[in-house]
Amino acid sequence: MKIQKIDLAGRTLDEVFEGIAPEKIACCNWAEEYPYAPSVQFRMFHTGEKLYLRYDVEEMYTAARVAEDNGEVWTDSCCEFFLSLDGEAYYNVETTCIGRMLIGYRAKGQDVIHAGDDVLSQVERITTIGSEPFEERVGDNRWSLTLGLPTAIMHQHKVESWDGLKLKVNLYKCGDNLTKPHFLSWKPISLPQPCFHCPEFFTAIELE
Repeated sequence: MKIQKIDLAGRTLDEVFEGIAPEKIACCNWAEEYPYAPSVQFRMFHTGEKLYLRYDVEEMYTAARVAEDNGEVWTDSCCEFFLSLDGEAYYNVETTCIGRMLIGYRAKGQDVIHAGDDVLSQVERITTIGSEPFEERVGDNRWSLTLGLPTAIMHQHKVESWDGLKLKVNLYKCGDNLTKPHFLSWKPISLPQPCFHCPEFFTAIELE
């Protein structure tokens, strides 16, 4: 999959995203135990300086209890982007519907290294559901989350531009503590139990 480089000059993010075909996050890998599958899609492009990623979600159960960055964001309505430069070590970028985020770096045999405020503060976060925490809402919930990710998110590497990068990635939607937990992926995962930390199931993308 190729990710376009697009100049934002004179255009809004929404205008640019409208011209990009969406991809579905729809693999319900553990359907027997977790059959609930909200409708989720994403769009992506980059400017060289930032990688822009938008998730569009339609779901029945939405919660945003986590109030701080680097908290247990995966327990809320959460969208995730995992990326690897070498196909083994990887970064996990996890963001709730209200923009609370954690970024981790994981290499085999090492403890996770989380990004600090110096990195997290550089990420653009745009939500359509507000930024204040709330308890679970049940109903026809529709929301979008847009992220502008600088290369600084790869905080254990020195990457100066998104131009020409070849990455291994997968994208996810989850909500571990919702009334109906779910664990969806863009590309399928062949494991017996829900697990997103599995770079062997990442897929290749190339940035223009």
